[in-house]
Amino acid sequence: MDLLEYHAKTLFRQMAIPVLPSQRIDFAHDLKGLTIPYPVVLKSQVRAGGRGKAGGIKFVENTIDAVAAAQCIFNLAIQDEYPQVLLAEAKYDADQEVYLAVILDPVTRRPLLLGSVQGGVNVEATMFHIQKVVVDQEFSPFYARRLMVKMGLQEHLILSVSNILEKMYRLFVEKDLDLVEINPLGISSTGELMALDGKVVANNQALERHPDLVMLVHEQCSDPATIEPTDLPTNQPNFVKLDGNIGIICNGAALTMTTLDQIIATKGKPANFLNLGGEDHFEVTETLLQNLSDGLTSVMASDRIKVVMINWLGHQTTADQIAEAIANFLQRQKTIETLPHFVLRLTVTELESTLAKFAGLPVEIVATLDEAVKRTVALSR
Repeated sequence: MDLLEYHAKTLFRQMAIPVLPSQRIDFAHDLKGLTIPYPVVLKSQVRAGGRGKAGGIKFVENTIDAVAAAQCIFNLAIQDEYPQVLLAEAKYDADQEVYLAVILDPVTRRPLLLGSVQGGVNVEATMFHIQKVVVDQEFSPFYARRLMVKMGLQEHLILSVSNILEKMYRLFVEKDLDLVEINPLGISSTGELMALDGKVVANNQALERHPDLVMLVHEQCSDPATIEPTDLPTNQPNFVKLDGNIGIICNGAALTMTTLDQIIATKGKPANFLNLGGEDHFEVTETLLQNLSDGLTSVMASDRIKVVMINWLGHQTTADQIAEAIANFLQRQKTIETLPHFVLRLTVTELESTLAKFAGLPVEIVATLDEAVKRTVALSR
């Protein structure tokens, strides 16, 4: 799961990695209340690289130019992804830019430290300059300093830059990440260091252990609306409201975040999402069925909902029982004709018999996540 730049910098602040003053921008007119002094840089918050070359990063000197630039960036797709938010950040003059990263080597399954004195927008063109150090034993500052020497950093920078890399490594380990990258790390004429851009990739399989990362991604579409305790059942703690027209129900944090990411990338707009994880994927209990019923009620409560997508991972027998529970719930609704569309991604044992349970209901069952997402977004328009 790729985090956006402003999410990465939130994590950097927690690790005392220096970042510039910044402000999240949800709408172009938000810039009229900008608290950062000009000049500033506006950055498209998408996962794709090459934002600068694509026109997704603009420097502005005043409010009028900032609003105009923000409108352009919001309407600019970079690798088919439109930004939901922008990041306004103070301008920084760097004398030197370096590249730093900590990744999980897929071959050795060991952390790998990467660094280059040629960072910035053209780092991809100078990959042969990137130096590598494998962390093959318990980590110590020696590994970071060894990389600094291999990079050819001047002596007065070795300690300060290696200190940044040590903090990146600690973040990498503590959050079970697949990647922590700073490109570029700006170095001023006085030797001050600043993480000017950052990328973090979380391991989907580890998200259950890191609810703080899940909460960061909750903000990906827009600010979650305030949820009053009376708005949802007390046994639905993983329900989050947004402002779109698609409801999402999944069973697992990683599955929920993956589904949310896919829908946003396909230009869909989630209205809410609910994680019903925590139960055994191979056993349907009374508690799970009650949570599912309560969850359907919560997800469908908004008048804006046009489609509900349910992405359920589990054994075929489990999927059969979940499908039957959903069918029974929908059949009990008094006004079936006003129900939203439902797209179910379930692997059932007998598709025809399962479809028969949904006869007369606005329900589709699909086999793959890609197909389910495309169908969901199409129905939402």
